[in-house]
Formats: sequence, structure tokens, C-alpha cells
Amino acid sequence: MNVRRPHISGIALAAVTAVGIGTLSACSSDSAAAGNTDKFDVVASFYPMAFLAEQIGGSHVKVTSLTEPGQEPHDLEISAQQRAQLEDSDAALYLKGLQPSVDEAIGQAGLDTKIDAATLTALEDHGDVEHDHAGEEAHSEEEGHALDPHVWLDPVKYAEIAKGVGSAFEKADPDHAADYKKNTDALVKKLGELNTEFADGLKDTKSKVFFTNHSAFGYLAERYGLTQEAITGVDPDSEPSPARMKELQKEARADGVTTVFYETLVSDKTAKTLADDAGLKTDVLDPLEGITDKSKGDDYFQVMEANLTALKTALGAK
Repeated sequence: MNVRRPHISGIALAAVTAVGIGTLSACSSDSAAAGNTDKFDVVASFYPMAFLAEQIGGSHVKVTSLTEPGQEPHDLEISAQQRAQLEDSDAALYLKGLQPSVDEAIGQAGLDTKIDAATLTALEDHGDVEHDHAGEEAHSEEEGHALDPHVWLDPVKYAEIAKGVGSAFEKADPDHAADYKKNTDALVKKLGELNTEFADGLKDTKSKVFFTNHSAFGYLAERYGLTQEAITGVDPDSEPSPARMKELQKEARADGVTTVFYETLVSDKTAKTLADDAGLKTDVLDPLEGITDKSKGDDYFQVMEANLTALKTALGAK
């Protein structure tokens, strides 16, 4: 489609560019297929952004993900081919602060519509242990910590982003605005129902503390009154210090922690080491940064349902 419609006003385009969103999907990752189609061509940074684009855009959009299924999104480096792909597309959806190379490439691309999810909801500072992406540009003015970008794991914040994305699509492709609004409303409603499920399922549990390999669940924990303790912070492949391992073993006994969670896209070695040392179980809590054949579901909602089931079991939900 490669929309450069003269009938879209400069004001409308400026408004769209100012709006922000993020997602990446396990949708098309074929760079050659992106751009210049008869649809509204959207390049998404990684799965959560692509999922939003697909759900909101429906049959009117062609969504291409910069992050391949199974690829760790934090480590993505944009290729020359992907830069060209961005130039040929109608819109880019991304989450500024999560993937520095994506931020740079989109910043340099000559796109009329750049949608940054980080501007569509309030990002929060969850501290050094909770999150510390090297190279991230968004920081707390008071503490200097990087703001946590994992907002898609909170259904309420994800719904806020969805609304902004829907609005941006309506302005950039007004011929299909009614469908975009209808799809956005349906998605927001479904996310509201998911939020209710989590709130009801986690309101009465024996423990409120859970251990993770990757500190991606700060927003989810805050939304439902839980406490996330990450083994190694943001880098799931790094080795925790002996002091940190001893600290977590002590906390597990004090807070009734039963399970150490790991994820599908990184090694479970550290989580299993802690579990063995502390006599704990292990299970998957998926940060939904990508869908693979190892994921406990085929899309965002199915994996989030699996996450809820895992948390209810680990926390002793009544």
C-alpha cells in the first residue's frame, strides 16, 4: 500500500507521528514481503507490538516483525535490509527503550507514521534490580534508573496502548477508520476481561512473592499486589553472585516461595540451580517477547492464561 495519500492532512500525519505504541508479532518476518503492498504496511518491533497491529488492523494491514520468532528481542541488531524495509512501509510500531537498534533505525527512517508505545501509557521506574537495560534512553529523572518497558504484561496498560494504536491507525488510514475503531474496542474489552481474571485469580493466595529469571513482571506484580524477585536482573544469561543466591534462598523460606520461574527464550540453568539449592520447583512464566513452538499458547491471550495458571499454582491461590 505504501500510503503517502495527499488527502491526509499534515496535521493528521503529525498527530499520528506524535502518538506512540509498541508491539512485535510472530506474524510475517519475511523482509522481502514488507512494504509496497495493497494493504496498510506496518513494521512492528517485536511480538507484543505486532500482535496489537494484527488485532487492530485486521484484514486491512500487512504486519511484518523485525524480531524473528524465537529471537531474544533485547539483542536485536537492525540489518541494512530491515532499514530498507522500514523505508518501504507505511507505519512503524515500536516500544522505545526496549531495543536501542530499533529506536535508532526508526528515528532515521523517513516514515510519516512512527508509533511509539512508550508514549501511550505511563512507564514506571522499578529500580536497578527490577530493570536496567543497557543503552535505554528513557530514565527516571529522580533516580537515574531506566524506565521499565514491559508494559504489555499488564492488561490494563496494554489496553491503553491499544487505544492509542487504534487512534493512530484511524488517522493514518482513514478509509478503514471504522473497522480499526471496532477492532480496537473489541480488543480493549477482551483485555479488560483478562484483567478481571488475573485480579480474581490472584487476590487470595498463600504467598505474594514470586521468583523470576528475567525481571519482566514488575507491572504485572504491581497491578495484582504481588512482589517480583529477579535472580539476575534484566540479563537472564548472566550469573548471579553467591550472595544473591543465598539471599533468595533465605527469602524463599521467609515468604513461602515454592517456585522459581524461567522463560522459553533463554536458558533455564540459573533458575534450576537456585531451585535445586533451595528445594524449590521450577515452571515457566512467559514474558511474551516472542511466540515459539515451546510457548504455552499460540497468541498473547493464550500465553497470558497459562501465566495466570502458573502463578495461581505457585502462589497457592485459594
